[in-house]
Amino acid sequence: MKIFKKYLFPLVIVMLSVFQSSGQKRQVMNLPKYDRAKIHFGFELGLNISKFRIQPVADLRIRDTVYSVTPRGTSGLNLGIISNLKLGEYFDLRFIPALAFTQRNLEYTMVYTDSNFSHETITKQVESTYLEFPFDLKFKSARIDNYRVYVLAGWKYAIDMVSQAKVLAKDKEIVKLSRHDNGYEIGVGFDFYMTYFKFSPELKMYNGLKNLLVQDGRRFSNPLEGLYSKAFVISFTFE
Repeated sequence: MKIFKKYLFPLVIVMLSVFQSSGQKRQVMNLPKYDRAKIHFGFELGLNISKFRIQPVADLRIRDTVYSVTPRGTSGLNLGIISNLKLGEYFDLRFIPALAFTQRNLEYTMVYTDSNFSHETITKQVESTYLEFPFDLKFKSARIDNYRVYVLAGWKYAIDMVSQAKVLAKDKEIVKLSRHDNGYEIGVGFDFYMTYFKFSPELKMYNGLKNLLVQDGRRFSNPLEGLYSKAFVISFTFE
């Protein structure tokens, strides 16, 4: 929710101010025949903020030396190609294969029951490069001059191109993730009809439903039963 408060509210305020100012005078219609076309293509540039949803084991605090595990989000980059199929006046089907560069951190608090009862914090960085295949249904409002608002929802399948699920890694301890992920995404955005193209700022949230953790019985995976993807993507599309 903090991400939505930080990014969605300012985006909505900016868009509403644009609508209000444009409503004071009648605008020239840009791209008047744009919505008649059955198929549109374009590209997407985005910033993702990714983290894990974790499922710790029930007896975490009496296992080994790990007292707690906290997921931390970091930012990454999305690059995608847009294919948009018009289903009706207010509905589109969108397929946006994309390359997503992400890093998600896990912060382990270690407590040692020695004479000094010492503790330390260890951060494990988990990097992934996903090839994503999302299918989204887009519901659009009626066009007002050169603007319209929309919401979308859909399903995404992703392949981690740098997955270390099968790496032995005897020299260092890593958190291994499955190569495949899938889940649902929802979002909101605004279409702006420019002189030569359509520009759309968009905010999406993704929740993975597949447990990505590859359990190898080692120190940093042993305290966990599940790791699930969670991401917010702020993107700009050009069609």
